[in-house]
Amino acid sequence: MEIINNVDKLLGDDLKNTIEKDIKMTIAAAYFSIYAYESLKKELEQIEELRFIFNSPTFIKDKIEKEKREFYIPKRNREISIYGTEFEVKLKNELTQKAIAKECSNWVREKVTFKSNRTHGYLPSFINIENGEEKTTYMPVQGFSTVDLGYERGNYIANIINKSSDHNFTQTYIELFEQVWDDDEKMEDITLEVVEYISTVYKENSPEFIYFVILYNIFNEFLEDINEDLLPNEATGFKETQVWNRLYSFQKDAVIGIINKLQKYHGCILADSVGLGKTFTALGVIKYYELRNKNVLVLCPKKLSENWLTYRENYTNNILYKDRFNYDVLYHTDLSRDSGSTNGIDLERLNWGNYDLLVIDESHNFRNNDPVKGRETRYQRLMRKVIRTGVKTDVLMLSATPVNNRFNDLKNQLALAYEGNPFNINKKLNTERGIDEIFKRAQYSFNKWSKMPNNERTTEVLLNMLDFDFFELLDSLTIARSRKHIQKFYDTSEIGDFPKRLKPISHFCNLTERPDVIGYDTIYKELSRLNLSLYAPFNYILPSKMRFYENKYDTVVKGGLSSLKQSDREQSLQTLMRINLLKRLESSVDAFRITLSKMLEKIDITIQQIDKFDNYVSNQFTSYREIKNIDLDEDDWLDEEFSIGDKVKINLSDMDRISWREDLSHDRDIIIYLLQEMEKVTPEHDQKLYTLKNIIKEKINNPINKDNKKIIIFTAFSDTADYLHEEISQYVLNEFNLHTAKVVGSDENKTTLNIRKDLHTILTCFSPVSKEKDLIMPHIKGEIDILIATDCISEGQNLQDCDYLINYDIHWNPVRITQRFGRIDRIGSKNKVIQLVNFWPNMTLDEYINLRERVEDRMEIVNITATGDDNVLSNKSSDLEYRKEQLSRLQNEVLDLEDINTGVSITDLGLNDFRMDLVSYIEKNGDLDHVPSGMHTVINSDEERGIYPGVIFVLKNINDDIDINKKNHLYPFYLIYIDYNGEVIVDHIKVKKILDILRIGCKGKDEPIKEAYKPFNKETKDGKKMDKYSRLLEDAINSIINVNEESDIDSLFSAGGTTALLESIEGLDDFELISFVVIR
Repeated sequence: MEIINNVDKLLGDDLKNTIEKDIKMTIAAAYFSIYAYESLKKELEQIEELRFIFNSPTFIKDKIEKEKREFYIPKRNREISIYGTEFEVKLKNELTQKAIAKECSNWVREKVTFKSNRTHGYLPSFINIENGEEKTTYMPVQGFSTVDLGYERGNYIANIINKSSDHNFTQTYIELFEQVWDDDEKMEDITLEVVEYISTVYKENSPEFIYFVILYNIFNEFLEDINEDLLPNEATGFKETQVWNRLYSFQKDAVIGIINKLQKYHGCILADSVGLGKTFTALGVIKYYELRNKNVLVLCPKKLSENWLTYRENYTNNILYKDRFNYDVLYHTDLSRDSGSTNGIDLERLNWGNYDLLVIDESHNFRNNDPVKGRETRYQRLMRKVIRTGVKTDVLMLSATPVNNRFNDLKNQLALAYEGNPFNINKKLNTERGIDEIFKRAQYSFNKWSKMPNNERTTEVLLNMLDFDFFELLDSLTIARSRKHIQKFYDTSEIGDFPKRLKPISHFCNLTERPDVIGYDTIYKELSRLNLSLYAPFNYILPSKMRFYENKYDTVVKGGLSSLKQSDREQSLQTLMRINLLKRLESSVDAFRITLSKMLEKIDITIQQIDKFDNYVSNQFTSYREIKNIDLDEDDWLDEEFSIGDKVKINLSDMDRISWREDLSHDRDIIIYLLQEMEKVTPEHDQKLYTLKNIIKEKINNPINKDNKKIIIFTAFSDTADYLHEEISQYVLNEFNLHTAKVVGSDENKTTLNIRKDLHTILTCFSPVSKEKDLIMPHIKGEIDILIATDCISEGQNLQDCDYLINYDIHWNPVRITQRFGRIDRIGSKNKVIQLVNFWPNMTLDEYINLRERVEDRMEIVNITATGDDNVLSNKSSDLEYRKEQLSRLQNEVLDLEDINTGVSITDLGLNDFRMDLVSYIEKNGDLDHVPSGMHTVINSDEERGIYPGVIFVLKNINDDIDINKKNHLYPFYLIYIDYNGEVIVDHIKVKKILDILRIGCKGKDEPIKEAYKPFNKETKDGKKMDKYSRLLEDAINSIINVNEESDIDSLFSAGGTTALLESIEGLDDFELISFVVIR
C-alpha cells in the first residue's frame, strides 16, 4: 500500500507513470471534468478503453418534475462539473474550454462509456487500471478533476489517496465495479448524453442563445417568482382577451411586469414616455384583475374621463366591447367630495375601501403630501379612504413625469402602494437601507449635482452619484421606457413608425411695431420694482398682534419639529405672482393687460377698505374698542366688513395700515403706467398675432403632409386662448373656409363649427381618425382644423391627425413643451413628418435669461425647511448657463423627456424588459439550468447602434460577500465591455447599458453568424490560441478593481459611510467567466 498525499506526491503524476498503451481503466466517482482529461491527455489518448460510473444519479431524467432541492442541486453540480468544477475556475478563465471540449468529445466517442447510478445508494469512489496481469487501484478518489489529481487547490482539508497493487485488494474493487456495471436496474448508460453535453461547449452558438444564457444566470432567482404566483396566471384567459391581442409587444411586456410588481409589492408606477399608450397597457392589467373577480377603480382627471369611460360602456367606438370591462371611473376631485354623483356612482354611499386594484391616471397630481391646516388634503383622503380602509388595494400609477425636481415626488406616489408605512415595503425590497433613507440620500445627491458647473451636470454624472439601493428601488417599483428605447429594442414594423420630427421653427417677435410703446426691457424693469404688497398682508401686522395670527395660520409639520409659516407662504405667493406677470407678458399683450387690470382693481378695493376703516375708527371709537376687546378664542371674532383676504383673515385694526397703503399706492402707479402703454397695442398692432396669422396662412396653403391643414396652438393662459380665438377664428373661416375651436379647462370652450362645445366633441372633430369620429359622431359632417388650447389637453390626449404644433408662449418648463408635442408625436401616426413652432420674445438668449434673472432676483422663494429640500426656484449662478443651454436646445431640436436634464428622468433605468425576455424564452424553450459557463458567441459591430469592436465579459464573483462599492446592480454578476486595446468602453457599474447592447446585438439572431465566427475561429485556431482574449479578461477584471479603488476614495469624502478598507477583490481568481460576446 502506497500513500499519495497530493502535496509532494500528486495523483496526476502517478497516473501518468501508471497509464500505458492499451490499458483498461474503470472509474467510479462523483464527477468528470474535461480539464482532468486535458491534464492526462497524452496518456489517456493511448488507452484501450475507459468505463466511468457516476456514483450518484447524473444525466438521468428525474422521475418527478422536480426532485427535492437537496438532491437536485448536487445532481446539477455533478453534471456541469464536466466543463470544470467550481475549483477549476482558473483553468476556465484561460478561455481554452472550446478547444479542450472538442478534443475530449472525440476521445470520449472513441474510447469511453459512461453510466450513472440510478439510485441514491452509496457506491465508493475509486480508479482501477488493468494492464494485463498488472492491476492497480486508487481509492478514495472523489472525482476525476484537476483538484483530485492534485493540480489545483480545492476545499479538501486533506486529499490523501491509497494506491495498491495487492491482488486481493485490487480484485475486490474490480469485481465490485463489474458487478455494478452489469446491473441494469441500478445503472443507466448515459454516454450519448455526456457526449452531447460536452459538444455544446465547442459548437457555434447563436447570439440569441448566449444572450438568454446570460439573462438566465443573472435573473434565474427571479424565475422562482413564477412558482410563487407572482406572475400572471394564464389560466385566467387574459391572453385570449381583445385588449391583450391589441397590445404591442412592448406593452405586453409591461403588463406582465406590472402584474408581477403589483403581486409582489402592491404598487407600481408605469412611467413610459408620452405617446406610448399607457392607457391601453393599464387596460391589459385591469382585465387580468377583472378576470380574477377583483373590483377595480380608475381615478383620473375629469378632462381624461372619456379615455376610460369609452372602454367600459356599450358605445359604438368601444373597440374592446367583447371584453366587457366593468371598472369604476371617478375623478381626482371626487376625493374632496362627500356627496353628489359621478358617472352614476353615489359618492355618499360609495364603499371606497372595497377596491382590489386602484389605477391612478396622471398620478403626479398626487406627488405632494404637504399638510394644510384645518382640513384633509386630497392625498390624505386617498390614503385614508381607499388605500388603508377595507380590502388590500394594489395601486397602479400612470405618469410620464412622476418626478418633477424632488425625489419626494416619487416617494409620495410610491407611499400609496405601502399605505404610507415604510415597514410594509422595506421588508420586501432587496436593499440595504429603508425607503425613507434611500430617498433622503438620493435627494442629497441630486442637490449636490444641481450645484455643479454646467459642463459637469450631465445625466450620467447624476446616475453615478446615486447608489445601488436607489436603482434597486426603481427596478422593483417602476417600469419606464422612452420612445428611443422602444425604437431600439422592439420590432417597429408591428408598431408603425413615429413621424419624423422636423427641426423646430423659432419666431422672435417684438410686442408691436409702434415706436411709441415701451419694449420688453423697460417692462421687465418696471415689474422688478413692484412690491406686490397686496399678496403679503402678514408683513404689516403689528408686532403685538403677530403671535395670535401665527397660532391661527402657521402649520405644524414633521410631527411638531418644524412649522410652515404663513409669512413664508405669502412671500412665496409674491414670487409666484411676479412670475405670473412675466409669463403673461410673454404669452400675449391681452393676457398681460387683463392681469394688470385685475391687480389694479384689487389694489383699489383694498385702499378703499383701509380708508373706510380709518374714517370709521376716527368717528366711532367705541366700536373700535369692541372690535379690539372681543374674545379672540372664538372663530367668529372677525368683523367681515373690515377683514382682508379670502382664506386668511386679518383685522385691519391689527395692521400698520399707513405703511401698507403707501406700498399699495406705489404698485398702483407702476401698474397704471404699464396699462397705459399696453392699451396702445391693439390687435392690428400686435406683431406676434400678425406673425401667427402668416404662419397659419403658409401652413394651410403649403401643408407639410398631403392635404393636412390641421394646427394646434398651445398657450399657458385661457386669456390668451380667448384673445387668439377672437382674432383668428373668423379670419380662418373667411379666408380658408376652415373651422376653429378653443378648449380651456372650464366650460368656456368655443368653436365656429355648429356642434356641442364639450371637450370630447371638439377633440373628436379636430382629430377624427385617432378619436374614431366615423363611429361615434357620424352625423357631424364638418371638421375642426385649427385648435387653440391651454395645457388642459397637454396630457393624455391622442391628437395625431394633426402634424403642426405651435407654442404661442414658450413654457418655462421644457417638460411641458415635450408633453404638448406628445399629443401629435405618437406611435402609428399617419403623418410622415411633424413640425414644432415656438414663439420667443425678440432678444438674444443671453438678454432673455438676464432679464428673467433680474426679475427673479426679487423673488427668492423662502427655503421652507419643513420639506427638507433645497429651494426649487432659487437662482444660483450655476443655473444660468444651464438654463441657457436648455433653452438653446429647444430652439434647435425637439427634446424627449429623458433628454431634459433640468429634472429627474427615471426612464430606461429598470431591468424589467430583460426579465420579460427571459420569462418568454423559458416558456417556449424550457430552462437553461445545465448550460455550461464559459461559452461565447461572435457578432458584428454596428457603431450606429452603439456596438463597437471589443468583448463583453459576463463574470460571477465567487468570493462570497464582496460587492464592490455596493454599486453593482447585478451582484454577484459583473458585466464589462472592453475594446481590443484593453480600454473600457462601458464599465461594470452601467449594467443596464451593457444589457441594452447585448439585447440589440443578440436578440432575434437565432443562428450563428458565419461571417463573424469564421474569422474568429481562424484567428484563435479553433479556440486553442486564446491568449489575446485571456489578457483582455484580465484587463476587464483589473478595470473592476480600479473603479472600486476610485469609488472607495470618493466614499471617504461623502455622506453615508465608506466602502474603503472593506473586503476587496484581488483579481482573476475571484471570478468565474459565465459567457463572453466577441464583437468584430
